[in-house]
Amino acid sequence: MALEEEEVSKEEVPEEIVEERIYVIPLAKKFIYTPRQKRAAKAIRILRQFIERHMKPEKIIIDSEVNEKIWERGIQSPPRKIRVRVVKDREGTVKVFLAER
Repeated sequence: MALEEEEVSKEEVPEEIVEERIYVIPLAKKFIYTPRQKRAAKAIRILRQFIERHMKPEKIIIDSEVNEKIWERGIQSPPRKIRVRVVKDREGTVKVFLAER
């Protein structure tokens, strides 16, 4: 049993955080001019573009809470801005989470 416990502890090592930032991303300036039925999808694309421009990631992973927050009021009226916490690990993977207030 002692060997099994050691193996589990090695697997659960958290990824090393290289960089962590909190951003308030303005979405409305760009999605307001898109058709009403495409606004939430456009807001997700704007979020991805913002993260690419500011964090220079290898891969972007958007947490489901962020996605649900954008789609919360439907496809026609996503939030005008969103506050997120962005974490970059050693491999260059960027994860986007909702920021706590």
